[in-house]
Amino acid sequence: MLTLAILSTGLIIVVGGILALRLPAFVALILAGLTVGLLTPSRLIERAAVLEKAAPVKQLSAETQTLQHSQNLEAGPFTLLADAGSETPLQILGDIDLLPVDDAPVADPAGATVDSKWISRRFEIPGQPSVPVAEWSQTARTFWLVSPSVAASAVQDSQKFFMVRLTSALGEYCGSLAIMIVAASIIGRCLLDSGAASCIVNSTLKVVGEQLAPAAFVVSGFVLGIPVFFDTVFYLMIPLGKALRLRTGGNYLLYVLSIVAGGTMAHSLVPPTPGPLFIASEFQVSMPTMMIGGTAVGLFAAAVGMLYAVWVNRRCELPLRDMPETPTTDTAEDQRQPELWAALLPILLPVVLISLGALLSKSADGEHLFAGVTIGASLAAVIKSLSDRNLALLISAATAVAVLVQTKRPSRQKLADALHHAVTSAGTIILVTAAGGAFGRMMRQTSVAELLQNLPDTSPALVVIAAFFVTTAVRTAQGSATVAMFTAAGIFGGIVTSGAAGVDPLYVALAVGCGSKPVAWMNDSGFWVITRMSGMTEAEGLRYVSPMTGIAGLAGLVAILISMTLFPQNPVDQLLNSFSAS
Repeated sequence: MLTLAILSTGLIIVVGGILALRLPAFVALILAGLTVGLLTPSRLIERAAVLEKAAPVKQLSAETQTLQHSQNLEAGPFTLLADAGSETPLQILGDIDLLPVDDAPVADPAGATVDSKWISRRFEIPGQPSVPVAEWSQTARTFWLVSPSVAASAVQDSQKFFMVRLTSALGEYCGSLAIMIVAASIIGRCLLDSGAASCIVNSTLKVVGEQLAPAAFVVSGFVLGIPVFFDTVFYLMIPLGKALRLRTGGNYLLYVLSIVAGGTMAHSLVPPTPGPLFIASEFQVSMPTMMIGGTAVGLFAAAVGMLYAVWVNRRCELPLRDMPETPTTDTAEDQRQPELWAALLPILLPVVLISLGALLSKSADGEHLFAGVTIGASLAAVIKSLSDRNLALLISAATAVAVLVQTKRPSRQKLADALHHAVTSAGTIILVTAAGGAFGRMMRQTSVAELLQNLPDTSPALVVIAAFFVTTAVRTAQGSATVAMFTAAGIFGGIVTSGAAGVDPLYVALAVGCGSKPVAWMNDSGFWVITRMSGMTEAEGLRYVSPMTGIAGLAGLVAILISMTLFPQNPVDQLLNSFSAS
């Protein structure tokens, strides 16, 4: 159980470092990554790298040179490995050449009926095998097929110094996420400074009226929570909740919880906020799929959270206590706001641009298609470039800056200060996000995915439920939803992306996002933002906020499990693919 011991050590360092020693998240994650990398033996590193991309084999017959594998592999050279268990290194039996699948099915070497999930293939042995062919069947019970390049790369990785592996992972994650996080930070800052965020909230309130103000707060908080961090969303919207309380004479608790319900669910489910952005990357979920799936589950969970808020508001009352107010507007210049379409443009533009790529395809004769319509190669190249997530977010950031300049006409110095603040804030987020990714990479190299795969009666639903509660446990212990999501990705990423879990990666990614909601309490900075700015006491925060975030997270899990039952393959990808093919 070496893997379990190393995994536990890493988790203790992260949770203990942040909670007990008050270390910055970056420092705690790097220390945990260093420790896990140092303790992981080379055989586990090689094993994890191979099994992440290997295809399992059953019914191997060296005499008839036939085998069955469970993945759709192309004909060509492969390395055959024998697996005697995680306590021993993988053994290379030799290189083989898989032959093309014949029109007529190959008989099962054991004479049994061929399972439709397994593909029977003949193979050839081009050279001298590492182990005599006659001994193959007696070498191990489990066999794997992997490309020779993967096998060679796995051996090289296992021999690298642990600091090299950690720093390589840190740099890789910085490179893949830095531009998007900076762009998202610029978008959020410009939405606030231009008055676009206030415009969205006020426009929603005008449409629905005071009676439906809680629903408006949920929707507005959710929309703003996509590019803007939760504490900023709450800071922006809580004065509106207080103003409505003064106007209506009640329902202050309902207004506060409605703001929390919308903003907090978007924060953990919809990119480009760092948590869901990282999770989508780790679980190999496309940005459009994560955005659409996260929005659907997040709005449902937020709606359930609002229902709880309605219920508790009828039974309890939160007084509007005297507190120092932060003015939202103080000059005529500050009161200028963009049009609603301009306010929404920086939020909706990346969704549209990134989704364009999902509509691109190729016909059987190689022609470029967009939503089923033939287009030229040049136009296809332009659409593909615009749908790149980095470029799409950069274009949206430029649009947000343009909205700010057009609305407020800031001086060059004020504009430079706003952008400097956004980039500086993004720098810390990039470091923490990259450190979380590096820590996750170190944990995956312990073969933790195999440990989960070998749990008794593992099922897709069990994997989703386990991902939810592991994330919840880490969140409850150390307080940060983002760190909890990073940790869960390191534990479940390998088993999900390899296909061994038998569950669509989107469902696990959403379960991790929902699992990061419970339990908000005193070790969570967001908990203090809510209580201090709303005037709640700590006891009131535990009585009202903590249950609501937990209920919303569990509601999201229920929605995911129902979706899994009805649609084993997530319907978002099916919808995008069908729309692209139509």
